[in-house]
Amino acid sequence: MLLRVFYLLLVLLNLAAAIFSADRYSRKDFPSDFIFGSGTSAYQVEGAADEDGRTPSIWDTYAHAGNMGGATGDVSVDQYHKYKEDVKLMAETGLDAYRFSISWSRLIPNGRGPVNPKGLLYYNNLIDELVSHGIQPHVTLYHYDHPQALEDEYGGWISRKIVKDFTAYAEVCFREFGDRVKHWTTLNEPNIFLIFSYDLGMLPPNRCSPPFGFNCSQGNSTSEPYLVAHHLLLSHASAARLYKEKYQSKQLGLIGINVYGFGIVPLTNSTEDLLATQRANDFYLGLIADPVVFGDYPESVKRNAGSRLPVFTEHESNQVKGSFDFLGLNYYVEVQVKDNSASLKSEHRDLMADTAIEMIFNGDFQKDEYPIDPRGLQAVLEYFKQFYGNPPVYIHENGQRNQRTSSLEDTSRVKYMQANIGSVLDCIRNGSNTRGYFTWSFLDVFELLGGYEVCFGLYYVDIDDPLLERHPKLSAHWFSQFLKGSTVVEDGIIQLPTTQNFSPLDPLNTP
Repeated sequence: MLLRVFYLLLVLLNLAAAIFSADRYSRKDFPSDFIFGSGTSAYQVEGAADEDGRTPSIWDTYAHAGNMGGATGDVSVDQYHKYKEDVKLMAETGLDAYRFSISWSRLIPNGRGPVNPKGLLYYNNLIDELVSHGIQPHVTLYHYDHPQALEDEYGGWISRKIVKDFTAYAEVCFREFGDRVKHWTTLNEPNIFLIFSYDLGMLPPNRCSPPFGFNCSQGNSTSEPYLVAHHLLLSHASAARLYKEKYQSKQLGLIGINVYGFGIVPLTNSTEDLLATQRANDFYLGLIADPVVFGDYPESVKRNAGSRLPVFTEHESNQVKGSFDFLGLNYYVEVQVKDNSASLKSEHRDLMADTAIEMIFNGDFQKDEYPIDPRGLQAVLEYFKQFYGNPPVYIHENGQRNQRTSSLEDTSRVKYMQANIGSVLDCIRNGSNTRGYFTWSFLDVFELLGGYEVCFGLYYVDIDDPLLERHPKLSAHWFSQFLKGSTVVEDGIIQLPTTQNFSPLDPLNTP
């Protein structure tokens, strides 16, 4: 623990000493192989929920039970039928890459067994369309949406049986798409999934237990989050090992795992808050990142969770350790941490009580626009560098939330992107091994927290429009011009090259 606190002090000292020099920058300031992209996920964007052999995922079941106020992803923005239009927009915007996930229940409807030929055709077509436009496909295998069939059969992630089924699903993807997909991510945000779905029960499969969580009919908040974490890690390691042993040498791709990263900083400089900040990193990041880097859970997690935390065998530890070529990072907001050691006095605890901290957000995390503060993202990247040995990192999600509106003047999103892209550049200049940045999201999609009431997209889609037309927001124009070489100056303003004569509101294909 003392070594971890030492690394945390290094992070905080580097942040305190940082010179935020990237108020003015252009794409040319980034390494030549740095990747800029945008992303979505299957349930949130595809639609066609009951077409061409797809079966329900846990998200279909959850949404149709009324948990999203009647909103569902049945149609969403219909990328299943409009993928060619969307890929053309990506190319016009200037994206290097598109991050998307595969729907397990579209590709293998029963969770195991026969592959759905129409699902296979769709993903082949999407990948071919991306490649033909010079856009790299970055594929996530699991984004919160395993088949309901596996949930019904054995409880999904609470059963070790899912390791075998997930590995078989992953092999279908590697075998069928790996000749063109060079960047694979096994799991999206497993560190958040296990809390929101198995401790708080806010998201499917809606498992929790009193006095924790939100109106769940089944589950155990004290033990299931740790059990699920263990099975997620074993599944990731199994799929990554399969890829590395059987496919990587031929396909020449990379495989990694994604985590959600809060920009965690102490509320005060007290020893108690400093120790609390390290516990926050251990539980909310290290629960997933420590095993894949070091082969075991953080000591503070093992101590506070006790027998509720599964133990890796020596073989499992060796399989999990080093099971990645890169780490994916989703970052949105900074959070301050205050010590709350009193929570450990309660005999009946969930994972959040085990952390013995209080998390303080700047604003309402569920409703407000996110504060524009580059310190949080820098804190996460600096922590990766200092504590995890500076692995290759792709920022898979970063974006500003707004209430959904037809207004295309999303100035706060432009300022948010300008500040965070600038902070990434600062981190790279300070030695961070960050390799790419993806905005969330390319389109206004069905949001897992908020449905259609909130949005993150570069492109507005009116879900009441039968044609579901895509409309570029100011942020789409801004990002496009940045990607095409324009200089960013203070407050997100684009300074155009003197040889060009267009404004931020010109069409995206302006020469």
